[in-house]
Amino acid sequence: MKQPLNIFWFRRDLRLDDNVGFYEALKSDQHVLPIFIFDSEILEKLPEDDTRVTFIYNTLQKMRSTLQDEHDSSIAMYHGKPLEIYKQLVNEYDIKEVYTNHDYEPYAKERDEEIKEFLKKQGIEFKTFKDQVIFEKDDIVKSDGTPYKVYTPYMKLWKATFKDHDFKIYYTNDYLDNLVKNSRLPNLSLADIGFKKSHQEIKDYTVTPTLIQDYEKTRNFPAKDSTSRLGPHLRFGTASVRKMVKKAIAEENEIFWQELIWREFFMQILWHFPHTAKDSFKPKYDRIEWRNNEEEFKLWCDGQTGYPLVDAGMRQLNKTGFMHNRVRMLVGSFLCKHLLIDWRWGEAYFAEKLHDYDMSSNVGNWQWVAGSGVDASPYFRIFNPTTQIEKFDKDRKYIKKYVPEFDTDNYVEQMVDHKEARERCLKVYKEAVS
Repeated sequence: MKQPLNIFWFRRDLRLDDNVGFYEALKSDQHVLPIFIFDSEILEKLPEDDTRVTFIYNTLQKMRSTLQDEHDSSIAMYHGKPLEIYKQLVNEYDIKEVYTNHDYEPYAKERDEEIKEFLKKQGIEFKTFKDQVIFEKDDIVKSDGTPYKVYTPYMKLWKATFKDHDFKIYYTNDYLDNLVKNSRLPNLSLADIGFKKSHQEIKDYTVTPTLIQDYEKTRNFPAKDSTSRLGPHLRFGTASVRKMVKKAIAEENEIFWQELIWREFFMQILWHFPHTAKDSFKPKYDRIEWRNNEEEFKLWCDGQTGYPLVDAGMRQLNKTGFMHNRVRMLVGSFLCKHLLIDWRWGEAYFAEKLHDYDMSSNVGNWQWVAGSGVDASPYFRIFNPTTQIEKFDKDRKYIKKYVPEFDTDNYVEQMVDHKEARERCLKVYKEAVS
């Protein structure tokens, strides 16, 4: 006789505590089998030493060890297409309900709908919960029910709504004994899923009271390296957004709090306007005659543009999988405005390299610098990559760290003249959007 149970499906919520779907599953009237699926649809597009895959794998192994040592349970690991894995699970177990947390990206929405329909035919309910955000979908909309397209009014209503919000942390410790008692659930190695250990690593995040209090003073200066490194941990759920908001409120730091709100703003934009993953939010911007010079794109990717702050940012990204946020805006603007290369090329490169890649924020920010998105930088705002140095790295500490040949005869010449590139950009953009 097959074992009756409920399933909790871990995805981008890789933590045992303050995990809404996991909490609700554990409180259900069946023992819970936790699972993770290495989705072959996603993995086949990634390089074999992808740092994010190593990070996910190592995090899951730590979670498995905790459950094995303390609760005589584990997490069952699978590799393949999620629908095929669920067909296998239905044959192995008497599944009553499947619990998981919402995922908002276009592929995830399609995948979940497919799983939901399959399970429904088996008489199994598919229950999903809000976990990776405070507010989602239609939680923060205008009075007429339409979504906000500008950040500031969205942020103000977000904060006003939060004051009346039933805010709580979902502690799971009291319910972990409701897990299936089996510490030898299926496991996988990195090689089993076609990967090898990455030479890069995702650093732990730092959200100390001092960092939050000093955030506004230090966040724009890449040499200080005083950002929280929270991005990948929110992306993969190793950090709880509720606990992070609680910290921001405790330190009364509006700027840190508002960065968390930006993340949710872009998420709801992608939810309401899924076409923006590939097309400009403002359709007339898809009329831009991009130059799309492949040789120039490669120089940008390699950090060989001759503009030291741009090159430092790209080399930091290639070497570490991270780039300081202030520098991200500059390198994005340089690609779209100085080189007239389609923002989608840059977005795809960041998607491959960034440890904290999140489709909604990446697309939102790339469309911002290109001028094509919601609440975008106007197309005639073109960062000067030289004067930006004086503002944000005047001692050249960040530049010297990543471009050691800077200020020597070995440094490459500027690939384009700023003034000429600016005039060319304004002409091309004006022709497309006016």
